[in-house]
Amino acid sequence: MRILMVCLGNICRSPLADGVLRQKVEQRGLLWEVDSAGTANYHIGEPPDERMIKTAQGRGVDISWLRARQFSQQDFKGFDRIYVMDRSNRSNVLKLTNEEDDRQKVYLLLDHLYPGEAAEVPDPYYGNSEDFDRVYTLIDEATNALIKDLSYEP
Repeated sequence: MRILMVCLGNICRSPLADGVLRQKVEQRGLLWEVDSAGTANYHIGEPPDERMIKTAQGRGVDISWLRARQFSQQDFKGFDRIYVMDRSNRSNVLKLTNEEDDRQKVYLLLDHLYPGEAAEVPDPYYGNSEDFDRVYTLIDEATNALIKDLSYEP
């Protein structure tokens, strides 16, 4: 299974989702590949936002080594599932393909927690530490549900 996490700039939500899921995959011995990207090119090559690095480190997840990259059309071929953080990201990703097989790979991350609700992971970039904590909690719960759903854990 190859999973890509996507947000706008690839410095807050998607690197956190990448790091949290990657750690859980390793702990469970799952043979999954996890990566992240952003739909915009604002931060290519930059590390995650310092506030998100600190939020993740406070919970034992190191994302400081990740570097932002932009989502590309090639990612449809390289990944089995593409999880976006919000509807705007989904729209931006879907604009890059007309292939139905590609479109079927794109999901909102919170679909695993709130099926059918089109729930979004809020962008904490302009928020405070509580907003970053809330995003961590949502992503932690969503990645637990994702693993349970995709690996058929009881």
